[in-house]
Amino acid sequence: MKTLLVIAGPTAVGKTALCIRLAKRLHTAVVSADSRQLYRELTIGTAKPTPDEMDGVRHYFINSHSILDSVNAGRYERECLAVLDKLFQTSDVVILSGGTGLYINAVCFGLDDMPSIDPALRLLLRQRWETEGLEPLQKQLHLLDPDYVQTADMQNHARVLRALEVCLTTGRPYSSFRQKKTVQRPFRSLLVALERPRQELYDRIDARMEAMLAAGLVDEARSLLPFRAYSALQTVGYQEIFPYLDGAYDYEEMVRLLKRNSRRYAKRQLTWFHNQADYHWFGPEDDEAILKLAIE
Repeated sequence: MKTLLVIAGPTAVGKTALCIRLAKRLHTAVVSADSRQLYRELTIGTAKPTPDEMDGVRHYFINSHSILDSVNAGRYERECLAVLDKLFQTSDVVILSGGTGLYINAVCFGLDDMPSIDPALRLLLRQRWETEGLEPLQKQLHLLDPDYVQTADMQNHARVLRALEVCLTTGRPYSSFRQKKTVQRPFRSLLVALERPRQELYDRIDARMEAMLAAGLVDEARSLLPFRAYSALQTVGYQEIFPYLDGAYDYEEMVRLLKRNSRRYAKRQLTWFHNQADYHWFGPEDDEAILKLAIE
């Protein structure tokens, strides 16, 4: 049977370099499962692999869409499965790699059946977000679904609003709808997650953020100001810069928030993957052990 080798893990852990090495050994391609790297307009803040870093390995879902053409998990699932179907015609193994757990689950297992939402409730919640900000909605969701809050990206307003919609519509926690039955796929999914010692990971995150800033992250965010309300930009790495550009705080505070929120995001990613079943955990230099697992 064809094998989808999933290489997951938190930001800055070393997924890109490992996947390129593995792809060369396996003579295959890498399919990105990163909900931001697929947008052409977001480059520095999403730590996309450069052409030099790709080193001739074909990548999919990098610069494949525009922020004006938003992608959600359902659309990603459909488009990714179509790409995999073509790749598996010539490869026995394809690598799927990223830190967006929902996208990985959508491809490997399928998405949950969610209830229909009253458009009036959706509009009301969005108006609350626009007038009150995100914090009151975060607190409400924490009361209604503390389990989901533990692993969700609570700075992503779209995910907070979506979870609240379901909670308020059904009277049940959003997380209770995420107990799906696995959809059968024409390939097997081999799930690998990467981790490093926590302080080492945090040091890498801080160093990456310094490199992003030196590469022009603030200017990139400035060029995206007209699109700041788009869902693609409701993410760590941009949301901390927009208030700085508004004059809400100084440069040092912006840098502090960028690093802190990136570390918190990595911690949430680790929590998510540890809470998923069937992941095999390795270090980002364990090429041989991962290849052995794939072959076996």
